[in-house]
Amino acid sequence: MYRDHFISAIIPALNEESSIGLVLAGLPSEIDKVIVCDNGSDDRTAAVARQGGAQVVTEPQRGYGAACLKAAQALDPKTDLILFLDADYSDHPEQALKLLEPLVNSESDMVIGSRMIWPESRAALPPVARFGNWLAASLMRRLWNTDFSDLGPFRAIRYQSYLALGMRDRDFGWTVEMQIRAAKIGLRSVEIPVSYRKRIGRSKISGTIIGSIRAGTKILYLIFREAVTPDQ
Repeated sequence: MYRDHFISAIIPALNEESSIGLVLAGLPSEIDKVIVCDNGSDDRTAAVARQGGAQVVTEPQRGYGAACLKAAQALDPKTDLILFLDADYSDHPEQALKLLEPLVNSESDMVIGSRMIWPESRAALPPVARFGNWLAASLMRRLWNTDFSDLGPFRAIRYQSYLALGMRDRDFGWTVEMQIRAAKIGLRSVEIPVSYRKRIGRSKISGTIIGSIRAGTKILYLIFREAVTPDQ
């Protein structure tokens, strides 16, 4: 059933030389194309990604959302399903088909892999990330009647649904913007539990106090910005 769809994976990467090869090797063969966006690495991330069979694009402006937006511009025109995952090997790439299955079966338009459902996955998240997910999910539930528990980066969406969202956040607010806008335009969204492990290397966000504060502030700002912005 996956052969009836052209599936592209988008992987933003910043100094992930030691992990990107593992991520690429773990992706199922049903993924037709992998695009890695090198977000200004000063190591061999881009070279290792090319060796692993990925197309590499470059976005020198730092920012998770900026990297995702740049990679999306390189999607093959045949793409109808998009998979997003991180380059640090914290996600389990072999579980990609689990996320794609509800899309392939026409049961959903967007699937979020939640790290907050299974205790062992939740335990691998830093405490600040667990609290941030809980707070953001609680606010989204109150404002848009959503049923998310996580803002996890491991997710899949129909290409046409992605275009309808009009994504524009260029840094920490990318994932929450996607989920809020999906709720505002009435996409069929589902959340399923996924495995999670401590990342290889140091986190650029939750690994530092300043990074955690910046990410949390941006996410809260984006939630309240979307709350006062008229629905699309």
